[in-house]
Amino acid sequence: MSLNDRDKSQLRSALQEAIIKCSERCLYQSSKWAAELLNAIPEAEVSPDDSQLSDASTGYASTVLAPNIDPEEAVLESKEINKYLLAKSLFDCREYDRCAAVFLPDSTLAGIVSSKEPKNATPKGKGKGKATPSAKASSSGTLPQLSQRSLFLALYAKFLSGEKRKDEDAEMVMGPQDIGTCINKQLLTIGRVLEIWFEQHRTEESDEIEGSQGWLEYLYGMVFAKEKNEELALYWLARSAHLFPMNWGCWLEMTGLISRIEDLNRLMPRLPQNIVSFMFHIHTSLELYQHDANLANSLDQLLNIFPTSSFLLTCDALLSYHAKDLVAAEQHFSHLLSLHPHRLDSLDHYSNILYVMNSRPKLAFLAHLCSNVDKFRPESCVVIGNYYSLLSLHEKAVQYFRRALMLDRSCLSAWTLMGHEYVELKNTHAAIESYRRAVDVNRRDYRAWYGLGQTYEVLEMHAYALWYYKKAAGLRPWDGKMWMAVGSCLQRMGRHQDGIKALKRALVEDTEFETGNVISSPSAGMRGVHMDPEILLQIAGMYDSIGQEDNAKRYMELCVAQEDGGVGDSQGESIAIHHDSPGEASDDDGETAGRGDGGTGVTAATSKARMWLARHAMRMEDYTTANRLATELCQDGVEVEEAKALIREVRSRMEASGMSVPPPP
Repeated sequence: MSLNDRDKSQLRSALQEAIIKCSERCLYQSSKWAAELLNAIPEAEVSPDDSQLSDASTGYASTVLAPNIDPEEAVLESKEINKYLLAKSLFDCREYDRCAAVFLPDSTLAGIVSSKEPKNATPKGKGKGKATPSAKASSSGTLPQLSQRSLFLALYAKFLSGEKRKDEDAEMVMGPQDIGTCINKQLLTIGRVLEIWFEQHRTEESDEIEGSQGWLEYLYGMVFAKEKNEELALYWLARSAHLFPMNWGCWLEMTGLISRIEDLNRLMPRLPQNIVSFMFHIHTSLELYQHDANLANSLDQLLNIFPTSSFLLTCDALLSYHAKDLVAAEQHFSHLLSLHPHRLDSLDHYSNILYVMNSRPKLAFLAHLCSNVDKFRPESCVVIGNYYSLLSLHEKAVQYFRRALMLDRSCLSAWTLMGHEYVELKNTHAAIESYRRAVDVNRRDYRAWYGLGQTYEVLEMHAYALWYYKKAAGLRPWDGKMWMAVGSCLQRMGRHQDGIKALKRALVEDTEFETGNVISSPSAGMRGVHMDPEILLQIAGMYDSIGQEDNAKRYMELCVAQEDGGVGDSQGESIAIHHDSPGEASDDDGETAGRGDGGTGVTAATSKARMWLARHAMRMEDYTTANRLATELCQDGVEVEEAKALIREVRSRMEASGMSVPPPP
């Protein structure tokens, strides 16, 4: 993707307009996003006497107020300018109720809500969602004549007032009142006002909204999203994106409603096709933990246009993170931090990476940096909490994660990581509640589902644990660790056949993930790849439990073969590579340790497999093989005493059978 000078000029103008219009409506995060992108476009170098400077005034938007191309709206905005400036000042001072009352006093809102019960607005279909004549008559004229800008500002202030009061009603994080049932009580009023406005401006011929600019559709979509009506929320948000695509907040709301990549692919044709939708696809794919080559190529194309964009550089770092290339992800975040040392966005992800890498000095530096920039940002509290967790000061870590949640109840990282800390503190009830709240915030968070599975497994409630593990595996079907957890849980439940299938899936998915080869089954016949000895040992143990000794022997031999990274002549049927199963870290993505061509070396799993093979050889009266394996066990330094006892037993049986006894090791 490349843009010529004219395209870049148009893009700059669109971003400038977005900054101003979002700021007018107090959508400051969207305004910041557009401003960062605008400044990431390289400026053409011009000399002071360049003739282009004389046209500078025509190439840049006004920095005060954006002009309105709709003459009716422009007249209304000019009449309301004094009230609008008062309302915006009150909004900036966080006096949300006073801001709303400038345009919509409580008496007006009370009359609107009591006029009739709200009904569900339907996205399409003639005859659906249309008011009866009497209903339209009752609602007609109840709304004061306001510009869309002023109406949006008043209703958005009411929305934030309800969110603020909802947090206040919940009181302390995880306290007796904080049970996740508090709701925004202003949603009913806002939805009713918007419903009447859309009724008054809907054309009967095409069922379209006449003169709408997209901002009220965005707010209506947010209302439906809060009410868990995802279909209608996506419909109104998509309409808003068509009318004003530069409102990044609208795209973020849609991201929050998408839980699977299939949902994203179905939604994309309904959205406008432009550079912002291109960014939306990349961002949402990363939120769904995708990491394929097409995504990397798309991101590189955007970075050619916005080479210093902090948003895109963060996406690049997260792409490496999801691909489990932690070294590259750490380098990307370090570069981003050098370019924007005061930017705290997404540094909680950086702290997760440093935690998993056990990089205590860098995590300490990051915690100090965040504390100096703004210690009362949720991201800063998460970073500091991760640092204390790395020091095994779990109580202090919980304290900082709770502080992050006091600042922002929707901080996903804080809920999930606090659950990890409660697991470490053996407080399973609090851990389960933390994970459940994380899932409420974001159903895509596989770490919370996985954490719930782990916690219920500690409680030996394997049926519950299996259900949650399956949810995590459904969100990350390419992650072998998820399938390993499913298989281990099935093994504890005595469902060995299903457990074997799940563990084989873990081997296959890890191989595809690391090598990029698509493997249809564990019997793909590939050789020379590393496999996880623990998984192979588990599979062999389950085969042994159901009496399939031949299969058990084959997987035991595969397990032993991982010490030098090779596979034996009879072991080409199963395929996977080694994938470390990390300990209980603050982020469940884990870290894959490269073993190189030398294999894993001697591990507890390979020693157990060798002992099983030695005992199997004894049962088969293959004393030579049993002696060789037992001797190797003595050299391994694992299971030494048991191996020596086995050697003595082998020698005595060989002597009783008249066989030549090898010299002692």
